[in-house]
Amino acid sequence: MEPGLAFGRLWAAHAVSTYGTWIAFGAFPLVAVQVLGSPAFAVSLLEAAGLAVAAVAAFPLGPWIEYRAKRPVMITTDLVRFLATASVPVAYFLGVLSYGQLLVVSVVSATAGIAFTAASGAYLKHLVRGHRLLAANGRLEGTSWVATAAGPPLGGALIGLLGPVVTLVADALSYLLSALMVLRIGGGDVATPRGPAAGRREAGWRGGRAGWRGAGVLGGWRLILGDRVLRRLFANSVLVSGLIMATVPLLAVLLLEEYRFSAWEYGLAFGVPALGGFAGARLSARLVRRHGRYRVMAVSGWLRSFFPLGLAFAHPGVTGLLTVIVVEGLLITCMGVFNPIHATERLRRTPADHAARLLGAWSVAAGSRRRSSWRSGVVWPRSPAPWPRSPSRAFSCSPPRSCCPGGPTCSIPGPCASQEHPGARRVPSAARRRFRADPP
Repeated sequence: MEPGLAFGRLWAAHAVSTYGTWIAFGAFPLVAVQVLGSPAFAVSLLEAAGLAVAAVAAFPLGPWIEYRAKRPVMITTDLVRFLATASVPVAYFLGVLSYGQLLVVSVVSATAGIAFTAASGAYLKHLVRGHRLLAANGRLEGTSWVATAAGPPLGGALIGLLGPVVTLVADALSYLLSALMVLRIGGGDVATPRGPAAGRREAGWRGGRAGWRGAGVLGGWRLILGDRVLRRLFANSVLVSGLIMATVPLLAVLLLEEYRFSAWEYGLAFGVPALGGFAGARLSARLVRRHGRYRVMAVSGWLRSFFPLGLAFAHPGVTGLLTVIVVEGLLITCMGVFNPIHATERLRRTPADHAARLLGAWSVAAGSRRRSSWRSGVVWPRSPAPWPRSPSRAFSCSPPRSCCPGGPTCSIPGPCASQEHPGARRVPSAARRRFRADPP
């Protein structure tokens, strides 16, 4: 198959699964809160347990993926996520859904996601060569940003109409479609050949701790830490992502509580700028051709750290909203320019026979950045009203505004935009004024 056609199908698989994930954004914890009545700690544990177990599983998964053809691994992980996600609505309609099942689905989905990321990255390195690799990464990055901007509002509308359980059906089907797209790629594949040394390493791995290290389970981390450029790229990715994620809940409190932004204004402030990521990703290859990849990566990387300072000028009202949109738009545009170059440089510096294990290790520490940052801004009620446990009533009512799938990012028109849950934390304006007027 022609490389362009093969990449087009890989791109389509990425787009389908990414849009499905973002359309179902928030539906999973919403099921835990509204269907099962789980407390806030239990909802947080769903995300934490999935990432923690997936991080441990990524150590042996990297070498395991390395020695196998990558397309079958991608298809298998997509089917695993399809079955895991689809089991939730099936159990709900049978009346046997439990928190334990949600926890298992979270762990299985996160682990399969890391395996898919490692396999797809290694396959992309095999499929796209030379200068076309940057353009390919730019297209994948642009698709992710558009899904980030459009997915939560579309998912919120779908949840408002049909409920969170049915939205998970759409997410499950997206994984199935992704598997079908990868299956249609055809042509050659890539797998690190098994030699006598590989057999001895695997035998040693089964024999003890020294074999564990010799088997290459830690090979991805050794490669990251042993290469000066990869080490710096990894540190940059972790630090920048961590700092951006740390400010999201603080910014949510500032805009929603102090400046009294409405839910749709908050969603607009972070939905529209995500389109800047699409524009930056599309411009990335053109800027590199004109100015060089190191210069563009350095400038866009520095600007990512500079533009957030503009949030200090945010204030109530329309001009404050526009300030947040402009600042976030500039920040995300720089991220859209930087990320494809970053991903391309990482693949170029990674040996083909170590790509899967390196990407697996990288995704544990630096992955799920957008999902984690958006989740940090979700405002959960303290005493949520339970979702109807009967499947027949699941389509007849909508969740309260404070429990919408995107939290404050939801932009569903109609009753959902005006309802306020009685358990949501609100500080009366009169009490706020008295508190501000009291001396310290």
